[in-house]
Amino acid sequence: MARYVEIHPEDPQTRLIDKVVDHIREGAVVAFPTDSGYAIGCQLGNKDSLERIRTIRKVGAKHHFTVLCSDFAQLGQFVIVDNSQFRLIKQLTPGPYTFILKGTKEVPRMTLNPKKHTIGARIPDHKITQALVSALGEPILSSTLILPGEEEPMTDGWEVNEALGNVLDIVIEGPVGLEGATTVVDMSEGFADVAREGAGSTEMFE
Repeated sequence: MARYVEIHPEDPQTRLIDKVVDHIREGAVVAFPTDSGYAIGCQLGNKDSLERIRTIRKVGAKHHFTVLCSDFAQLGQFVIVDNSQFRLIKQLTPGPYTFILKGTKEVPRMTLNPKKHTIGARIPDHKITQALVSALGEPILSSTLILPGEEEPMTDGWEVNEALGNVLDIVIEGPVGLEGATTVVDMSEGFADVAREGAGSTEMFE
C-alpha cells in the first residue's frame, strides 16, 4: 500500500518533502496535488516508473507526459522555446497551463512523443508541487491523474489513496488549486493551438 503523507498546503514541511523526494529518486511513483487537480509523477528518465504510470493511466506511447518545472529558466533547459512562445509562456505561468513543445536533448527519448519528439511542460502555481520540484533539483515527469473512463482529474488525496493505493508508492494529501485539468496549448508547430480547454482561461486565444 502507498504511504499516505499529509503536507501543509501553505508551509510544506521540509522533512516530509525531502522524504518524498528521496523516494522519487529511488523510483517511487507519487500522486500529489497541483494547481489543477491531482497529478501522478516520477523521476525523469526512470523507465520502470514511466511504464507504471502508463499502466495506471492506460495510455499509449503517443501520450504526452509533462515536465513539471520550478521556473522558466528550468523549463527552457528541457523544451525549445522561440521569442514569441517565450512571451506567451511568461505571461501565463506559473499557472494551470501545459505547453506542448519540442524537447531538448535533456529529455530522455523514451519520454517524448515518438513521432513529433514533443513533450508537455508547465510551471505550476502550487506550493506543495513547487516544494517537491525545488527539492528534487530537476523537473518531475508527470501526467494528470485522470482514471481510465473518466474525463476530469481526481481532486482528493483520500480518494486517490482508496482507488490507487495498491499501485502507488506515495499519496500526498493536500488541496488542489482548481478543479479540472490544465489547459493544454500545443505550440509545437510554431503557433498556439488550444488542444484541451481546462482550468486555465483560453480568452486570449479566442
